[in-house]
Amino acid sequence: MSNEVRAGARLRLAILVCLAAAAAGGQQAQQPEAAKPAEVRDASRVDPKEILTKTGTEMEAGAPVDPKSYKIGAEDVLGVYVWKEREFSGQYVVRPDGKITMQLVGELTAAGLTPEQFQARVAEALTKYLNQPQVIVSVLQVRSKRYFVSGEVNRSGPVALVTPTTVLQALSSAGLREWANRKKIVIMRGAERIKFNYNDVIKGKKIEQNILLQDGDHIFVP
Repeated sequence: MSNEVRAGARLRLAILVCLAAAAAGGQQAQQPEAAKPAEVRDASRVDPKEILTKTGTEMEAGAPVDPKSYKIGAEDVLGVYVWKEREFSGQYVVRPDGKITMQLVGELTAAGLTPEQFQARVAEALTKYLNQPQVIVSVLQVRSKRYFVSGEVNRSGPVALVTPTTVLQALSSAGLREWANRKKIVIMRGAERIKFNYNDVIKGKKIEQNILLQDGDHIFVP
């Protein structure tokens, strides 16, 4: 066999080897990567703050209540948020009987409890359906406790009694009009009438008049 023939045979063999290698490489590239196992998270280690972003429900700004001391009442609007469980998350208005109704869970008494206490009650009720449920309860609107301001003020009407509030604080928020009679302000508490002299109190006199307001109090400025 001549040198030219042998060289041609070697060239054809090299080409066939290259084509075979390329085909094998293409098949290997087309094979999908093995799926990675899904990450399993222990719910007990989840930061409760994550609940706000995992429920798929935007959390409204809650009323500035102390979750350890504020007592939930009828007509308050509550936000209940359960991590990764949209069907249990949402807003609930406390009924006159002090209860709310949650899907599957049924009725739960909220009135008389602090947000933290009710949060624990919701979590306990959900253990029948979820493993270590992570729950946040917030008071979105305070409707159960209010005082009223009327008369010669800039802002009259009902005011949510969210935190301990004195008469002077309430009047400062409402704003007294220029012609208001500051010496004869009256706080109506049921059948009781409590006098309040604004001029004396701001001068540090008769400060015992500057009482803490109670639910249902009505401040009248003549």
